[in-house]
Amino acid sequence: MAEQDWLAERFDEHRAHLRSVAYRMLGSLHEADDAVQESWLRLSRSDTGDVANLRAWLTTVTGRICLDMLRARGSRREQPLDVHVPDPIVSPAGGVDPEQEALLAESVGLALYVVLETLNPAERLAFVLHDMFAVPFNDIAAMLGRSTDATKQLASRARGRVRAGGPQPDADLTRQQEAVRAFYEAAHRGDFDALVALLDPEAEMHSDGGATRPQVTGVTRGAAAIAGRALMFAHPDATVRPALVNGAAGAVVVVSGRPVSVMGFTVRDGVIVAIDVLADLDRLGRLDLSGLESA
Repeated sequence: MAEQDWLAERFDEHRAHLRSVAYRMLGSLHEADDAVQESWLRLSRSDTGDVANLRAWLTTVTGRICLDMLRARGSRREQPLDVHVPDPIVSPAGGVDPEQEALLAESVGLALYVVLETLNPAERLAFVLHDMFAVPFNDIAAMLGRSTDATKQLASRARGRVRAGGPQPDADLTRQQEAVRAFYEAAHRGDFDALVALLDPEAEMHSDGGATRPQVTGVTRGAAAIAGRALMFAHPDATVRPALVNGAAGAVVVVSGRPVSVMGFTVRDGVIVAIDVLADLDRLGRLDLSGLESA
């Protein structure tokens, strides 16, 4: 029992890191927790006496588990045009707490995770483990059963998709928040022209209403189309609670005391270039949105 307690303590030292790996691989907070728990079970059943670097060993194990989970999803999203917005990490507008910082690491904004959802499991594993966590290609190749060169090509393709997915948000969080606040103020006024002026002409909005609100699911492209959609779905009794969504400016929209959407914004050079919306009421109900102050 003493040995198991010691092993559990060692595992807990790496738990936040492993959850970060699993979240990037899966885009789901509860599935990430499941993957981390499975990693512990495998560790507790393994002989690790010859393991020199437990963190690296656990990272590899977690990666394999996540790869299996991605493959097992199968045809969960059968329609090729379906939009899936991953679970957002929502924090008060004033800042991210230490546990969330560990989960987010260096990535900022929800848009990256939306792009990751478009990668196949092998591409996602190669990109996430190598580019985000510096796992050697040789180790990733062994996990995939492919050559090192083929694994490098997978990561390269994924990298290209991520770069094409849109620019990173402005580093100035205050500037981001100003653009988001102006967006909601214009929507509340019903000011179509003001909304268009706040949006990049080629902006995109990805909305995921899930099974509960399929009518809001889809991709909307162009400033005018997004402005029109914002006005269409504007609710006169809505309360907008400023928040950080995956570390970037965003908001939680509440109607009659119930969250109806989490919206993450990508703001570049003072204009909004992307909006990612989670409007699935079932998934929203599972998010921890406590601590957000009303606007």
